[in-house]
Amino acid sequence: MLVIELDEPWFDAERVSERARAWAATMDGHTSRKVRTAHADSNAEVHTSAPMLREEREARLAETLVGGATLPRGAGSRVREEEPDPVRTCFERDRDRILHSTAFRRLSGKTQVFIFPTDHQRTRMTHALEVAQIARSIARACRINVALAEAIALGHDCGHGPGGHASEDALSPYVDGGYDHAVWGADVVVTPLNLCSETLDGIRNHSWSRPAPATSEGEVVSWADRIAYVCHDFEDAVQTGIVIASDLPAIVRERCGSNRSNQLNAFILAMVEAITSTGTISMNEDAAESLAVFRRWNYENIYMRSASVEQGRAVKRMLQALVEHFAASPSLLPGQPDVGTKTVEAYRSSVSYVGGMTDRFACDRAVELFGWRNSDLPQGIGVLR
Repeated sequence: MLVIELDEPWFDAERVSERARAWAATMDGHTSRKVRTAHADSNAEVHTSAPMLREEREARLAETLVGGATLPRGAGSRVREEEPDPVRTCFERDRDRILHSTAFRRLSGKTQVFIFPTDHQRTRMTHALEVAQIARSIARACRINVALAEAIALGHDCGHGPGGHASEDALSPYVDGGYDHAVWGADVVVTPLNLCSETLDGIRNHSWSRPAPATSEGEVVSWADRIAYVCHDFEDAVQTGIVIASDLPAIVRERCGSNRSNQLNAFILAMVEAITSTGTISMNEDAAESLAVFRRWNYENIYMRSASVEQGRAVKRMLQALVEHFAASPSLLPGQPDVGTKTVEAYRSSVSYVGGMTDRFACDRAVELFGWRNSDLPQGIGVLR
């Protein structure tokens, strides 16, 4: 055990509590059997003499996953070749890279439905985590690749800008073909992670308006995304007082229930039943009809209510002002070489920078650069700042 000397430069006995002293005393852990343990009384044992390395795990997956599942192979298909990981499969490696990425961390500060959400409302990050949980449940039950489904789910919204879907309208004029968060996320935002082609394909094509993903796992995430946001956006709206649970159409309440737990259970089981009975990534007719009615109701009563529309206009105004500002002065962009004022390259770099901002950072820049007041910012921010 570490012995704390009173003359340690960081140690001041008068300022350090007993709890802090006990925590500091664990610096070196505890020596036992020529190794170190975390706890002085550690006694957990694992009866194994050799680790299960990646090759063995790949072989087991080849035996246990069903036809149509995506099998991991070595380092995976990546733009830049890499050495395989000794323990993790290629898709597990992708999942871990996304979890540790800056783009994923920033999702905690980006709008799902509510700008600057309260402690109980979803952010883009909590949405991604819920999509991953749903995708894992379906993939595991149907015996397809859980790690790939989870990687796609965690990364699927990394291309979202601040302010929710309004950011796509705001940034589209500056991007050839428009700003689609799915495409931008796969082709720009997560490119530095050097992910597998199957993971990138699932991220790029998770939106239903896009071509179908190339893998079964990608199609599962397309469904998991919709299931997640339809259910949790309704729950957030109820907790916020925008709607009440009994407002939900009777067909949804009768078939799927009025609370998120029952609704998720119904939709997940409906997918597992359809997949295992038909061999297609699908949902049975009654549940799919209920999901469509549910989503349409959310659009009418949550997403397109007048306050949301006005908030979207404010987001668009703010983001476009920021893009124009940085495109006119590209030298202000972090790490940006001289690309010329208001050139195609300047606008693309500006979109990349602004699109990566969290809600709060974007709002703070608008205040700092343009002298905007709280009342100039997207609705609700003045109250929550």
